Amino acid sequence: MQDTLKSSPPENKQMKKATTIGIMASTVFYLLCGVLGYAAFGNEAPGNFLTGFGFYDPFWLVDLANMCIIVHLLGAYQVLAQPIFGFVESWSKEKWPQNKLISKEFSLWGIDINMLRFVWRTSYVIVMTIIAMIFPFFNDFVGLLGASTFWPLSVYFPIEMYISQAKICKYSFTWIWMQILSLACLCVSLVAAVGSTRGLVTSVKSFKPFQSMS
Repeated sequence: MQDTLKSSPPENKQMKKATTIGIMASTVFYLLCGVLGYAAFGNEAPGNFLTGFGFYDPFWLVDLANMCIIVHLLGAYQVLAQPIFGFVESWSKEKWPQNKLISKEFSLWGIDINMLRFVWRTSYVIVMTIIAMIFPFFNDFVGLLGASTFWPLSVYFPIEMYISQAKICKYSFTWIWMQILSLACLCVSLVAAVGSTRGLVTSVKSFKPFQSMS
């Protein structure tokens, strides 16, 4: 995204604002759902606060929430899937450079289509959708993915990059507190991962294919 922004104002300043607002908003919403939900309902807190109690009124609110989830997941899916797509396609072109179905672009109604890209990406989406329908432990999977990516991507790497960029001296006051923050977030991620894993194990015990367990 940063590469697509105009150079004025500087990209790094724009991305800093966007990242700050995004992380703050996510933190507030997650804390509201997690902390208040657990405080009110304990272990019986549902994964979906809108429909988890069996109530679907008002319908427009549930529909709006589902639309927001779709918009959110469309972007997240692209971010996670594009590296996989790129790796497989690059590897295939290096492995079979003379294969026209892999390397050649076909024009259809003014649109350039590559058969490998068309077949591979379509098949990937279909297979992943079927797997998601068979194993619909949505909340537990999302929790496990979030727990495993939160600390390295949102805490450890940014802190280490900042320490390197700002040339913060090792064992200085700032360095020590940053390491304490990183360690605390690591503990949170580990606890969250354990909880999500337990949820997956519990869900598997009552597993029924193609039925939502969220």
